[in-house]
Amino acid sequence: MNLPRFIQIHTLHNYPGALLNRDDAGLAKRLPYGDAVRTRISSQCLKRHWRVADDHFALQNLGVPMAVRSRVTLDLIRKRLVEAGLTDALAQSAGEGLRDAGLLDKGGKESKGKEALETGQAVLLGYAEIDYLVKRCTELAQDNPDAKSLKAAIAKFLKDEKKNIEALKHGSGLESALFGRMVTSDVLASRDASVYVAHAFTVHEAQVENDYFTVVDDLLREAGEQGSAGIFDTELASGLYYGYVVVDVPQLIANLEGESAKDWATLPPEKRELAGRVVQHLLHLIATVSPGAKRGSTAPFEWAKFLLVEVGDWQPRSLAGAFQNALGLNQPALRETAVHMLADEIGKLDEAYGATLDRRFLALDKVDVPNAQKLPLNALADWVQAYITQGTAPAKAA
Repeated sequence: MNLPRFIQIHTLHNYPGALLNRDDAGLAKRLPYGDAVRTRISSQCLKRHWRVADDHFALQNLGVPMAVRSRVTLDLIRKRLVEAGLTDALAQSAGEGLRDAGLLDKGGKESKGKEALETGQAVLLGYAEIDYLVKRCTELAQDNPDAKSLKAAIAKFLKDEKKNIEALKHGSGLESALFGRMVTSDVLASRDASVYVAHAFTVHEAQVENDYFTVVDDLLREAGEQGSAGIFDTELASGLYYGYVVVDVPQLIANLEGESAKDWATLPPEKRELAGRVVQHLLHLIATVSPGAKRGSTAPFEWAKFLLVEVGDWQPRSLAGAFQNALGLNQPALRETAVHMLADEIGKLDEAYGATLDRRFLALDKVDVPNAQKLPLNALADWVQAYITQGTAPAKAA
Protein backbone atom coordinates (compact mmCIF):
# COMPACT_ATOMS: atom_id res chain seq x y z
CA MET A 1 0.00 0.00 0.00
CA ASN A 2 1.35 3.43 -1.00
CA LEU A 3 -0.30 6.40 0.69
CA PRO A 4 0.20 9.89 -0.75
CA ARG A 5 1.57 12.57 1.53
CA PHE A 6 0.85 15.44 -0.86
CA ILE A 7 -1.70 15.97 -3.60
CA GLN A 8 -0.87 18.68 -6.12
CA ILE A 9 -3.58 20.12 -8.36
CA HIS A 10 -2.76 22.24 -11.40
CA THR A 11 -5.47 23.92 -13.48
CA LEU A 12 -6.03 26.11 -16.53
CA HIS A 13 -9.21 28.19 -16.57
CA ASN A 14 -10.20 30.57 -19.35
CA TYR A 15 -12.22 33.73 -18.59
CA PRO A 16 -13.13 36.33 -21.25
CA GLY A 17 -14.37 39.81 -20.37
CA ALA A 18 -14.75 39.39 -16.60
CA LEU A 19 -13.81 41.14 -13.37
CA LEU A 20 -12.90 38.12 -11.28
CA ASN A 21 -11.12 39.79 -8.38
CA ARG A 22 -10.85 43.52 -7.68
CA ASP A 23 -8.20 45.55 -5.89
CA ASP A 24 -8.80 48.54 -3.61
CA ALA A 25 -9.32 50.79 -6.64
CA GLY A 26 -11.91 48.47 -8.21
CA LEU A 27 -9.50 47.29 -10.92
CA ALA A 28 -8.61 43.73 -11.84
CA LYS A 29 -5.84 42.48 -9.55
CA ARG A 30 -2.42 42.24 -11.16
CA LEU A 31 0.82 40.35 -10.61
CA PRO A 32 4.25 41.25 -12.02
CA TYR A 33 5.89 37.95 -12.99
CA GLY A 34 8.77 37.21 -15.29
CA ASP A 35 8.74 39.44 -18.36
CA ALA A 36 5.16 40.71 -18.10
CA VAL A 37 2.44 41.95 -15.77
CA ARG A 38 -0.41 39.44 -15.48
CA THR A 39 -3.94 39.59 -14.12
CA ARG A 40 -4.51 37.39 -11.10
CA ILE A 41 -7.09 35.88 -8.79
CA SER A 42 -6.14 35.93 -5.11
CA SER A 43 -6.10 32.74 -3.10
CA GLN A 44 -8.55 34.31 -0.62
CA CYS A 45 -11.02 34.88 -3.44
CA LEU A 46 -10.69 31.32 -4.72
CA LYS A 47 -11.06 29.76 -1.26
CA ARG A 48 -14.08 31.92 -0.44
CA HIS A 49 -16.00 30.72 -3.48
CA TRP A 50 -15.09 27.07 -2.86
CA ARG A 51 -16.22 27.43 0.75
CA VAL A 52 -19.66 28.83 -0.02
CA ALA A 53 -20.42 26.98 -3.27
CA ASP A 54 -23.88 25.40 -3.21
CA ASP A 55 -24.04 22.39 -5.48
CA HIS A 56 -23.85 18.60 -5.30
CA PHE A 57 -20.21 18.71 -4.23
CA ALA A 58 -20.59 21.59 -1.78
CA LEU A 59 -18.46 21.23 1.34
CA GLN A 60 -21.58 21.57 3.48
CA ASN A 61 -22.88 18.31 1.97
CA LEU A 62 -20.10 16.30 3.62
CA GLY A 63 -21.96 16.18 6.94
CA VAL A 64 -19.15 17.95 8.82
CA PRO A 65 -19.97 21.02 10.93
CA MET A 66 -19.12 24.22 9.12
CA ALA A 67 -18.01 27.58 10.50
CA VAL A 68 -18.92 31.25 10.31
CA ARG A 69 -16.48 34.10 9.75
CA SER A 70 -17.74 37.37 11.21
CA ARG A 71 -17.02 40.32 13.50
CA VAL A 72 -20.40 39.92 15.20
CA THR A 73 -20.27 36.25 16.21
CA LEU A 74 -20.74 37.21 19.86
CA ASP A 75 -24.01 38.87 18.93
CA LEU A 76 -25.06 35.65 17.18
CA ILE A 77 -24.36 33.82 20.45
CA ARG A 78 -26.40 36.43 22.34
CA LYS A 79 -29.37 35.82 20.02
CA ARG A 80 -29.02 32.07 20.43
CA LEU A 81 -29.07 32.49 24.22
CA VAL A 82 -32.30 34.50 24.00
CA GLU A 83 -33.79 31.69 21.90
CA ALA A 84 -32.67 29.28 24.64
CA GLY A 85 -34.74 31.18 27.21
CA LEU A 86 -32.40 33.78 28.70
CA THR A 87 -33.60 37.34 29.13
CA ASP A 88 -32.17 39.97 26.81
CA ALA A 89 -30.19 41.49 29.66
CA LEU A 90 -28.70 38.18 30.81
CA ALA A 91 -27.89 37.13 27.25
CA GLN A 92 -26.12 40.46 26.72
CA SER A 93 -24.15 39.91 29.91
CA ALA A 94 -23.14 36.45 28.74
CA GLY A 95 -21.89 37.86 25.45
CA GLU A 96 -19.92 40.52 27.30
CA GLY A 97 -18.56 37.85 29.64
CA LEU A 98 -17.28 35.81 26.70
CA ARG A 99 -15.73 38.92 25.19
CA ASP A 100 -14.12 40.15 28.40
CA ALA A 101 -12.73 36.71 29.23
CA GLY A 102 -10.78 36.72 25.96
CA LEU A 103 -12.83 34.36 23.79
CA LEU A 104 -12.39 36.68 20.81
CA ASP A 105 -9.99 39.55 20.30
CA LYS A 106 -11.75 42.82 21.10
CA GLY A 107 -9.61 44.57 18.51
CA GLY A 108 -10.02 48.04 19.93
CA LYS A 109 -13.83 48.04 19.86
CA GLU A 110 -14.02 49.12 23.51
CA SER A 111 -14.71 52.66 22.32
CA LYS A 112 -18.16 51.57 21.25
CA GLY A 113 -19.02 50.75 24.81
CA LYS A 114 -20.00 47.58 26.57
CA GLU A 115 -23.11 47.14 24.45
CA ALA A 116 -21.01 46.43 21.38
CA LEU A 117 -20.55 42.67 20.91
CA GLU A 118 -18.19 43.15 17.98
CA THR A 119 -14.60 42.12 17.36
CA GLY A 120 -11.99 44.14 15.54
CA GLN A 121 -11.66 41.58 12.76
CA ALA A 122 -13.70 38.74 11.34
CA VAL A 123 -12.91 35.53 13.24
CA LEU A 124 -13.67 32.02 12.06
CA LEU A 125 -15.68 30.18 14.72
CA GLY A 126 -17.05 26.69 14.21
CA TYR A 127 -20.76 26.05 14.68
CA ALA A 128 -19.83 23.18 17.00
CA GLU A 129 -17.91 25.67 19.15
CA ILE A 130 -20.85 28.08 19.06
CA ASP A 131 -23.28 25.31 20.07
CA TYR A 132 -21.05 24.34 22.99
CA LEU A 133 -20.69 27.93 24.18
CA VAL A 134 -24.44 28.50 24.01
CA LYS A 135 -25.09 25.28 25.93
CA ARG A 136 -22.61 26.07 28.70
CA CYS A 137 -23.64 29.73 29.04
CA THR A 138 -27.28 28.66 29.31
CA GLU A 139 -26.39 26.21 32.08
CA LEU A 140 -24.29 28.78 33.91
CA ALA A 141 -27.07 31.37 33.73
CA GLN A 142 -29.39 29.04 35.62
CA ASP A 143 -27.07 29.13 38.64
CA ASN A 144 -25.94 32.74 38.17
CA PRO A 145 -29.02 34.90 37.49
CA ASP A 146 -27.26 38.25 37.85
CA ALA A 147 -24.81 39.82 35.39
CA LYS A 148 -21.78 40.05 37.68
CA SER A 149 -21.83 36.45 38.87
CA LEU A 150 -22.58 35.16 35.35
CA LYS A 151 -19.56 36.96 33.89
CA ALA A 152 -17.36 35.57 36.65
CA ALA A 153 -18.69 32.05 36.05
CA ILE A 154 -18.08 32.37 32.29
CA ALA A 155 -14.50 33.54 32.87
CA LYS A 156 -13.85 30.51 35.10
CA PHE A 157 -15.54 28.16 32.63
CA LEU A 158 -13.38 29.36 29.72
CA LYS A 159 -10.23 28.98 31.78
CA ASP A 160 -11.11 25.53 33.15
CA GLU A 161 -12.57 24.06 29.95
CA LYS A 162 -10.14 25.36 27.36
CA LYS A 163 -9.02 21.80 26.55
CA ASN A 164 -12.63 20.65 26.21
CA ILE A 165 -13.31 23.39 23.65
CA GLU A 166 -10.15 22.53 21.73
CA ALA A 167 -11.06 18.83 21.76
CA LEU A 168 -14.51 19.29 20.22
CA LYS A 169 -14.91 16.99 17.21
CA HIS A 170 -14.73 19.27 14.17
CA GLY A 171 -15.18 22.10 16.63
CA SER A 172 -13.60 24.83 14.52
CA GLY A 173 -15.45 23.75 11.39
CA LEU A 174 -14.54 22.12 8.11
CA GLU A 175 -13.26 25.41 6.69
CA SER A 176 -10.52 25.69 9.31
CA ALA A 177 -9.60 22.02 8.82
CA LEU A 178 -8.95 22.89 5.18
CA PHE A 179 -7.67 26.45 5.16
CA GLY A 180 -6.53 26.94 8.75
CA ARG A 181 -7.41 29.39 11.49
CA MET A 182 -5.14 31.92 13.17
CA VAL A 183 -6.57 33.41 16.36
CA THR A 184 -5.11 35.54 19.14
CA SER A 185 -7.68 34.27 21.64
CA ASP A 186 -6.51 32.71 24.89
CA VAL A 187 -9.28 30.12 24.55
CA LEU A 188 -9.63 29.11 20.91
CA ALA A 189 -6.98 27.03 19.20
CA SER A 190 -5.21 28.06 16.02
CA ARG A 191 -5.22 25.40 13.34
CA ASP A 192 -2.68 24.72 10.63
CA ALA A 193 -4.02 24.74 7.08
CA SER A 194 -4.00 21.44 5.20
CA VAL A 195 -4.82 22.98 1.82
CA TYR A 196 -2.43 25.54 0.33
CA VAL A 197 -3.73 27.74 -2.47
CA ALA A 198 -1.59 29.89 -4.76
CA HIS A 199 -2.77 33.05 -6.47
CA ALA A 200 -3.89 32.16 -9.98
CA PHE A 201 -2.37 34.24 -12.77
CA THR A 202 -2.61 34.52 -16.54
CA VAL A 203 -0.03 32.58 -18.54
CA HIS A 204 0.26 35.61 -20.84
CA GLU A 205 0.48 39.36 -20.30
CA ALA A 206 -2.55 41.15 -18.88
CA GLN A 207 -5.41 41.78 -21.29
CA VAL A 208 -7.64 44.51 -19.88
CA GLU A 209 -10.35 46.78 -21.25
CA ASN A 210 -12.04 49.80 -19.71
CA ASP A 211 -15.79 49.22 -20.10
CA TYR A 212 -17.71 52.51 -20.36
CA PHE A 213 -21.47 52.21 -19.88
CA THR A 214 -24.55 54.26 -19.05
CA VAL A 215 -27.76 53.55 -17.16
CA VAL A 216 -30.97 54.54 -18.92
CA ASP A 217 -33.74 56.19 -16.85
CA ASP A 218 -36.93 54.55 -18.13
CA LEU A 219 -39.36 57.14 -16.77
CA LEU A 220 -37.40 60.16 -18.03
CA ARG A 221 -37.02 58.49 -21.41
CA GLU A 222 -40.77 57.96 -21.62
CA ALA A 223 -41.20 61.67 -20.87
CA GLY A 224 -39.10 62.47 -23.93
CA GLU A 225 -35.86 63.44 -22.17
CA GLN A 226 -32.56 62.23 -23.57
CA GLY A 227 -29.51 61.21 -21.59
CA SER A 228 -28.94 58.71 -18.87
CA ALA A 229 -29.36 58.22 -15.14
CA GLY A 230 -25.65 57.68 -14.71
CA ILE A 231 -22.35 57.20 -16.52
CA PHE A 232 -19.91 54.60 -15.23
CA ASP A 233 -16.85 52.63 -16.18
CA THR A 234 -15.27 49.41 -14.98
CA GLU A 235 -12.28 47.32 -15.93
CA LEU A 236 -12.70 43.94 -17.53
CA ALA A 237 -9.96 41.38 -18.09
CA SER A 238 -9.60 38.28 -20.24
CA GLY A 239 -7.15 35.48 -19.79
CA LEU A 240 -6.07 31.89 -19.40
CA TYR A 241 -5.21 31.40 -15.71
CA TYR A 242 -2.84 28.88 -14.17
CA GLY A 243 -3.95 27.71 -10.73
CA TYR A 244 -2.09 25.61 -8.17
CA VAL A 245 -3.38 23.89 -5.01
CA VAL A 246 -1.60 21.51 -2.61
CA VAL A 247 -3.32 19.18 -0.15
CA ASP A 248 -1.22 18.08 2.83
CA VAL A 249 -2.87 14.70 3.44
CA PRO A 250 -1.41 13.97 6.92
CA GLN A 251 -2.43 17.43 8.15
CA LEU A 252 -5.91 17.07 6.64
CA ILE A 253 -6.46 13.72 8.37
CA ALA A 254 -5.14 15.14 11.64
CA ASN A 255 -7.46 18.15 11.42
CA LEU A 256 -10.51 16.04 10.59
CA GLU A 257 -9.95 13.12 12.95
CA GLY A 258 -8.16 14.72 15.89
CA GLU A 259 -5.16 12.44 15.38
CA SER A 260 -1.48 13.29 15.29
CA ALA A 261 -0.26 14.08 11.78
CA LYS A 262 2.80 11.86 12.27
CA ASP A 263 0.56 8.79 12.73
CA TRP A 264 -1.46 9.28 9.55
CA ALA A 265 0.06 6.39 7.59
CA THR A 266 -0.76 3.81 10.29
CA LEU A 267 -4.40 4.83 10.72
CA PRO A 268 -7.08 2.39 9.51
CA PRO A 269 -8.92 3.21 6.27
CA GLU A 270 -12.01 4.42 8.17
CA LYS A 271 -9.85 7.19 9.67
CA ARG A 272 -8.90 8.30 6.16
CA GLU A 273 -12.35 7.93 4.60
CA LEU A 274 -13.56 11.44 5.39
CA ALA A 275 -10.33 13.01 4.13
CA GLY A 276 -10.80 11.11 0.87
CA ARG A 277 -14.34 12.42 0.43
CA VAL A 278 -13.28 15.95 1.29
CA VAL A 279 -10.61 15.96 -1.42
CA GLN A 280 -13.04 14.36 -3.87
CA HIS A 281 -15.46 17.26 -3.31
CA LEU A 282 -12.68 19.82 -3.34
CA LEU A 283 -11.43 18.61 -6.71
CA HIS A 284 -14.89 19.09 -8.21
CA LEU A 285 -15.10 22.59 -6.70
CA ILE A 286 -11.68 23.60 -8.00
CA ALA A 287 -12.62 22.42 -11.49
CA THR A 288 -16.11 23.89 -11.76
CA VAL A 289 -16.67 26.78 -9.30
CA SER A 290 -15.80 30.22 -10.64
CA PRO A 291 -14.97 33.39 -8.70
CA GLY A 292 -16.03 36.75 -9.99
CA ALA A 293 -17.50 40.14 -9.25
CA LYS A 294 -20.14 41.65 -11.56
CA ARG A 295 -21.64 38.25 -12.25
CA GLY A 296 -24.88 39.76 -13.47
CA SER A 297 -23.18 41.63 -16.30
CA THR A 298 -20.30 39.28 -17.21
CA ALA A 299 -21.49 35.72 -16.37
CA PRO A 300 -17.96 34.57 -15.43
CA PHE A 301 -18.76 30.87 -15.21
CA GLU A 302 -16.09 28.46 -16.38
CA TRP A 303 -14.96 24.87 -16.00
CA ALA A 304 -11.31 23.91 -16.07
CA LYS A 305 -10.01 23.26 -19.57
CA PHE A 306 -7.11 21.33 -18.08
CA LEU A 307 -6.65 19.77 -14.64
CA LEU A 308 -3.62 17.77 -13.55
CA VAL A 309 -3.41 15.85 -10.27
CA GLU A 310 -0.10 14.56 -8.91
CA VAL A 311 0.26 12.44 -5.79
CA GLY A 312 3.38 11.41 -3.95
CA ASP A 313 5.64 11.84 -0.92
CA TRP A 314 8.03 14.48 -2.18
CA GLN A 315 7.75 18.10 -1.14
CA PRO A 316 5.42 19.94 -3.54
CA ARG A 317 6.66 22.16 -6.36
CA SER A 318 4.63 24.52 -8.51
CA LEU A 319 4.74 24.42 -12.30
CA ALA A 320 4.44 28.22 -12.50
CA GLY A 321 7.99 28.32 -13.87
CA ALA A 322 6.59 27.09 -17.16
CA PHE A 323 5.11 30.56 -17.65
CA GLN A 324 7.87 32.79 -16.30
CA ASN A 325 8.20 33.96 -19.88
CA ALA A 326 4.68 35.01 -20.81
CA LEU A 327 3.12 33.19 -23.74
CA GLY A 328 2.58 35.34 -26.79
CA LEU A 329 -1.00 36.35 -27.44
CA ASN A 330 -0.60 35.52 -31.13
CA GLN A 331 -0.23 31.81 -30.41
CA PRO A 332 -2.47 29.87 -32.83
CA ALA A 333 -3.51 27.48 -30.05
CA LEU A 334 -2.82 29.26 -26.77
CA ARG A 335 -4.52 26.69 -24.55
CA GLU A 336 -2.76 23.70 -26.10
CA THR A 337 0.54 25.59 -26.02
CA ALA A 338 0.05 26.24 -22.28
CA VAL A 339 -0.44 22.52 -21.64
CA HIS A 340 2.62 21.70 -23.73
CA MET A 341 4.61 24.17 -21.62
CA LEU A 342 3.41 22.46 -18.43
CA ALA A 343 4.26 19.04 -19.83
CA ASP A 344 7.72 20.26 -20.85
CA GLU A 345 8.31 21.65 -17.35
CA ILE A 346 7.26 18.31 -15.83
CA GLY A 347 9.60 16.43 -18.14
CA LYS A 348 12.55 18.62 -17.18
CA LEU A 349 11.78 18.29 -13.46
CA ASP A 350 11.44 14.52 -13.72
CA GLU A 351 14.75 14.29 -15.56
CA ALA A 352 16.52 16.54 -13.04
CA TYR A 353 15.09 15.12 -9.82
CA GLY A 354 13.78 11.68 -10.72
CA ALA A 355 10.70 12.24 -8.56
CA THR A 356 8.19 9.42 -8.65
CA LEU A 357 4.78 11.05 -8.81
CA ASP A 358 1.59 9.32 -9.86
CA ARG A 359 -0.38 11.50 -12.28
CA ARG A 360 -3.82 11.71 -13.84
CA PHE A 361 -5.25 14.57 -15.86
CA LEU A 362 -8.37 15.99 -17.45
CA ALA A 363 -8.13 17.88 -20.74
CA LEU A 364 -10.51 19.13 -23.39
CA ASP A 365 -7.77 19.09 -26.02
CA LYS A 366 -5.65 16.29 -27.47
CA VAL A 367 -2.59 16.72 -25.27
CA ASP A 368 -0.18 14.47 -23.44
CA VAL A 369 1.42 14.69 -20.00
CA PRO A 370 4.52 12.66 -19.09
CA ASN A 371 3.67 9.42 -17.29
CA ALA A 372 0.01 10.39 -16.88
CA GLN A 373 -3.34 8.90 -17.80
CA LYS A 374 -6.24 10.99 -19.08
CA LEU A 375 -9.53 10.66 -17.15
CA PRO A 376 -12.90 12.46 -16.97
CA LEU A 377 -13.56 14.50 -13.82
CA ASN A 378 -15.66 11.95 -11.92
CA ALA A 379 -13.10 9.19 -12.46
CA LEU A 380 -10.26 11.54 -11.57
CA ALA A 381 -11.92 12.59 -8.31
CA ASP A 382 -12.74 8.97 -7.43
CA TRP A 383 -9.12 7.99 -8.14
CA VAL A 384 -7.84 10.59 -5.68
CA GLN A 385 -10.38 9.54 -3.06
CA ALA A 386 -9.35 5.89 -3.34
CA TYR A 387 -5.69 6.85 -3.20
CA ILE A 388 -6.18 8.55 0.17
CA THR A 389 -8.38 5.88 1.75
CA GLN A 390 -6.82 2.70 0.38
CA GLY A 391 -3.46 3.58 -1.16
CA THR A 392 -2.48 2.86 -4.74
CA ALA A 393 0.73 1.61 -6.26
CA PRO A 394 2.44 4.42 -8.20
CA ALA A 395 2.56 4.14 -11.96
CA LYS A 396 5.88 2.98 -13.38
CA ALA A 397 7.89 5.57 -15.22
CA ALA A 398 7.99 5.07 -18.95
